[in-house]
Amino acid sequence: MAKMEVKTSLLDDMIGVGDMVLLEPLNEDSFINNLKKRFDHNEVYTYIGSVVISINPYRSLPIYTPEKVEEYRNRNFYELSPHIFALSDEAYRSLRDQDKDQCILITGESGAGKTEASKLVMSYVAAVCGKGAEVNQVKEQLLQSNPVLEAFGNAKTVRNDNSSRFGKYMDIEFDFKGDPLGGVISNYLLEKSRVVKQPRGERNFHIFYQILSGASEEFLCKLKLERDFSRYNYLGLDSARVNGVDDASNFRTVRNAMQIVGFMDHETQSVFEVVAAVLKLGNIEFKPESRANGLDESKIKDKNELKEICELTGIDQSVLERAFSFRTVEAKQEKVSTTLNVAQAYYARDALAKNLYSRLFSWLVTRINESIKAQTKVRKKVMGVLDIYGFEIFEDNSFEQFIINYCNEKLQQIFIELTLKEEQEEYIREGIEWTHIEYFNNAIICDLIENNQTGILAMLDEECLRPGTVTDDTFLEKLNQVCATHQHFESRMSKCSRFLNDTSLPHSCFRIQHYAGKVMYQVEGFVDKNNDLLYRDLSQAMWKANHSLIKALFPEGNPAKINLKRPPTAGSQFKASVATLMKNLQTKNPNYIRCIKPNDKKAAHVFNEALVCHQIRYLGLLENVRVRRAGYAFRQPYEPCLERYKMLCKQTWPHWRGPARAGVEVLFNELGIPEEEFSFGRSKIFIRNPRTLFKLEDLRKQRLEDLATLIGKIYRGWKCRTRFLLMKKCQIIIASWYRRYSQQQKYQKIKSSAITVQSYIRGWKARKLLRELKHLKRCNEAATVIAAYWHGTQARRELRRLKDEARNKHAIAVIWAFWLGYKVRREYRKFFRANAGRKIYEFTLQRLMQKYFLEMKNKMPSLSPIDKNWPARPYLFLDSTHKELKRIFHLWRCKKYRDQFTDQQKLIYEEKLEASELFKDKKALYPASVGQPFQGAYLEISENPKYKKLKDAVDEKIIIAEVVNKINRANGKAASRIFLLTKNNVLLADQKSGTIKSEVPLGDVTKVSMSSQNDGFFAVHLKEGSEAASKGDFLLSSDHLIEMATKLYRTTLSQTKQKLNIEISDEFLVQFKQDKVCVKFIQGSQKNGNIPTCKRKNNRLLEVAVP
Repeated sequence: MAKMEVKTSLLDDMIGVGDMVLLEPLNEDSFINNLKKRFDHNEVYTYIGSVVISINPYRSLPIYTPEKVEEYRNRNFYELSPHIFALSDEAYRSLRDQDKDQCILITGESGAGKTEASKLVMSYVAAVCGKGAEVNQVKEQLLQSNPVLEAFGNAKTVRNDNSSRFGKYMDIEFDFKGDPLGGVISNYLLEKSRVVKQPRGERNFHIFYQILSGASEEFLCKLKLERDFSRYNYLGLDSARVNGVDDASNFRTVRNAMQIVGFMDHETQSVFEVVAAVLKLGNIEFKPESRANGLDESKIKDKNELKEICELTGIDQSVLERAFSFRTVEAKQEKVSTTLNVAQAYYARDALAKNLYSRLFSWLVTRINESIKAQTKVRKKVMGVLDIYGFEIFEDNSFEQFIINYCNEKLQQIFIELTLKEEQEEYIREGIEWTHIEYFNNAIICDLIENNQTGILAMLDEECLRPGTVTDDTFLEKLNQVCATHQHFESRMSKCSRFLNDTSLPHSCFRIQHYAGKVMYQVEGFVDKNNDLLYRDLSQAMWKANHSLIKALFPEGNPAKINLKRPPTAGSQFKASVATLMKNLQTKNPNYIRCIKPNDKKAAHVFNEALVCHQIRYLGLLENVRVRRAGYAFRQPYEPCLERYKMLCKQTWPHWRGPARAGVEVLFNELGIPEEEFSFGRSKIFIRNPRTLFKLEDLRKQRLEDLATLIGKIYRGWKCRTRFLLMKKCQIIIASWYRRYSQQQKYQKIKSSAITVQSYIRGWKARKLLRELKHLKRCNEAATVIAAYWHGTQARRELRRLKDEARNKHAIAVIWAFWLGYKVRREYRKFFRANAGRKIYEFTLQRLMQKYFLEMKNKMPSLSPIDKNWPARPYLFLDSTHKELKRIFHLWRCKKYRDQFTDQQKLIYEEKLEASELFKDKKALYPASVGQPFQGAYLEISENPKYKKLKDAVDEKIIIAEVVNKINRANGKAASRIFLLTKNNVLLADQKSGTIKSEVPLGDVTKVSMSSQNDGFFAVHLKEGSEAASKGDFLLSSDHLIEMATKLYRTTLSQTKQKLNIEISDEFLVQFKQDKVCVKFIQGSQKNGNIPTCKRKNNRLLEVAVP
């Protein structure tokens, strides 16, 4: 029997219904019961067609492991149980294989798990896309941007410990292979009012608590902060600590993430200084004072906080103090300065804190975008991930809830439009007749809010710009006049009499009937929050700061660029941002994740049906199911359909040889399914009613049980036959082995007996032979002993004779010597006098000196000045003479050596001496250069016809000509250039053509930088403002670095009479056009052996790995 390929499906081992489209019957109760059943079995994901419903489990589940990633990789969307990885894989494969830009829209209310869902999508895409050093760096930067934005944009609320208080849309850019190139982040409506005030039970943004908990004492001292939360008025104390949240550890994570993303150290320091300044702004308090003219004026109570803020930000204390006390209004050519009372001063303080933090957050997003943006200009594929606040209905709803709900109205509108469009396109693509679907179109609600003439936002802007007294009540009055007849607008003061007696609607409120339900908005604060004004005096004070970051955050404070035009309102800015977002989403293929919060207690295993029901209604999930089921409830490609149900028909089981569609037609005809219950598309089978699908599943389940019984029967028969054949085979093998064993035993006994007899015979013969050999040996030994004794006697006799003869000869010699001595003494006795001892001493000393000098002549060392060998002293009394002679000889040979030098050699040795003073014990490369002669002209410029053009262009004497590598700032790669040094200029020319690329006068060279390690990299710094510096400094690499730097130093000194600054450091800055890039040298192993390599880490850092 052929093996059957096993495939999985969404319908296998299904808990409840995995796809709500198949839910039967379909109503609100069954929908909620199905979600609860799956939630109780840890199934937190459910489909509505291609839409994923995600319920926050409020605990960790083992369904996000690397094994799960591999399980869902390259699998059909409906092949496995519902999961966010399935949607992520479908979107990524559509982008990679079908070249379709994708967007993933994640919606839901606060605490539903939107932020975690976006992290899971990004982590899955990062896990399944390509690998490589550059790709991994891009992926790491994209992932590490999340902790930074969460720290500065998330906060604890009563509903969520990590609630996003801003909307985020990230476009991840991919190349044609599907590898990430970079990304772009857009942020929407940071809840900056949280900086100065938080509701009870909630916290300010995470970063404030992280700095105070995780920063070192030294770092806090630099920021002029204290670790005690209670010291700061902007931090709510009732929820300062959150269970399960380690702010100190999160602070270290944020700093590490900022470093990975590409923030320089000084940028990180500037960011935290701004955060500290915001914290300390809340501690500034004011007291009232009366002026002589009777007007109220505010004064700062304690100026210590103001002083510390000014020290942090570099602002003149008097300037900032005046900005908190006075307001200057400019109209045409006039300036009017008015005092601020205490309430206005507090408003100005809070407005400054909110604007400072909001602009810092926008700068962070822009700075992250600079680091993660794609560096290449090739065409890119884009996957967008939208993580934005959900629909909000609180007891007190204000301007923030109004524009958040407006954004959700627009998202609901595009969701319905794109869902219907996708459904209609699939029907047309498959050749199925399309029937019109009735649904609620919320365009009328969007028009109520955004209409340019009569919309609520237009009315609010008009009221803000109107001269005269403008209050929230006048705004509400205008709404009552314009929107009174609108069916989705309700107000007690409108012309509609049906709301006059509605006591649930206060007079200072209006109510809008959103798609998710009615929301009542308190009109108080609408005008101020829409204006979002910051007094110009404060903007100008911020611009005057010596703090580069703060100055960049307030460009409108520049007196030279004063703009009297009113800045756009917060509502109009948000409306434009939403319009841009909607336009962007409509160009991409949408994928939806609907997040649901199971309870308000953030507790695991708790499912609040009323809360879930409310979210289902305002998310429009039931309506989404009805839209999906309006035509056909289920559709599936022919191949998996035939593979799943082929066992229900004899003609298709076990294998169907024809086309898959023909097999499905045969299968459905055999099962007798009514024709109105299904329809055949071009590549899919469409089933109208879920009952038909469940009937097929029941038949399949019964058939599988029958097949299992048949397989069991066949298996048992096969097992018994196999066991019998095995036993028979074993019996034959055992019998053959026993017969062989029996014969082996018999053979061994016969063999043992024969060996015993043979051994006895061989022993008798051996013993007989041994006796004969022993007798023969004794006879030979006796003859040898006798001969030895005889030879010894003869030798001793001869020895005695020789000794006697030698003794007689020695006696004769001694007697003759004594006789001669006697004759000499008798002959010379008359010549000896009393001073004979001194003469003998002088004679002996003279002979010793002669012998010393003759030996020194033969033992003299070489004439090399570096030869330190010298003969050893033979006599102690010659010690001082020996040393003086050594010194005189060394001076003499040094003079002889110098006399041999030519003028050219003297110049070379002067350069070597200069190099020693510059680089000895400073540069690790110097010792290797000592033995190398300084040649200068390493290229034959004058003789090589290839460089004729270069020779004609240079009319000065060339001091050095060498091929160097010019380092590209963008990717760290090297390009070959010819480096020429003349008496007045430094030139760089193309190696192939000889064309001069750059010409720099020696007067414009300010400094040369290099590392202390064993590499040839160096940077030539040019004078700022000079013509040569327009393209930036040169970062070069040479095999003759010591020689080039020495000649450049000597030539510059000779021409400009100024010493060239030689900086030796393992980390220095290089100016590339408008940007300064840090070049950092590190120790590391190299793939290319001992060759240093340069690699770009980010836009502001080049790393040189030195072996």
